[in-house]
Amino acid sequence: MRFRLTPRETSFYDMFSASADNIVTGSKLLMELLGAEHSARAEIAERMRAAEHAGDDATHAIFHQLNSSFITPFDREDIYSLASSLDDIMDFMEEAVDLVVLYNVEELPKGVEQQIEVLARAAELTAEAMPHLRTMTNLTEYWIEVNRLENQADQIHRKLLAHLFNGKYDAMEVLKLKQIVDVLEEAADAFEHVANTVETIAVKES
Repeated sequence: MRFRLTPRETSFYDMFSASADNIVTGSKLLMELLGAEHSARAEIAERMRAAEHAGDDATHAIFHQLNSSFITPFDREDIYSLASSLDDIMDFMEEAVDLVVLYNVEELPKGVEQQIEVLARAAELTAEAMPHLRTMTNLTEYWIEVNRLENQADQIHRKLLAHLFNGKYDAMEVLKLKQIVDVLEEAADAFEHVANTVETIAVKES
């Protein structure tokens, strides 16, 4: 990559958008997993791994650009935080899919589809928000809505835990399913971290 010093390095915006678009891909794979036959799950997991690797590449590209730029569009620590949080989302989504396959889960508990729907909506909002970092406009509704979605995810998660501990499942199955729903909750938390970082950046740049 040829180094170019500009008054305000703009390639970060495109890289953040690419990272967020990849998260949308991951959320669609989660949705696909819900309706997939048991035999099709391994192939979905392979595609999710490929998307997660693409996310890692996008994150490394941002870090490389950060380390080779004298002037950045906003604070370096915020660029690092935003890139890391976006990467965390993809990691958690990939982990959830991988656990479903590794644990050979026959049927996901009712309520997981609501978790995944929340993640899919948060992914869409995040992808829509990233281009607005260029102008720092039209972002307030984004972080307010993502925070609302995270609160909704918390409620869904608590109901899922209550369902898992109602005596219907044996102890080993509870452990497996709880780990999956916990990881999906961590993905929701990571979306909130992204939104909070965007809010921090917008306040600093206002």
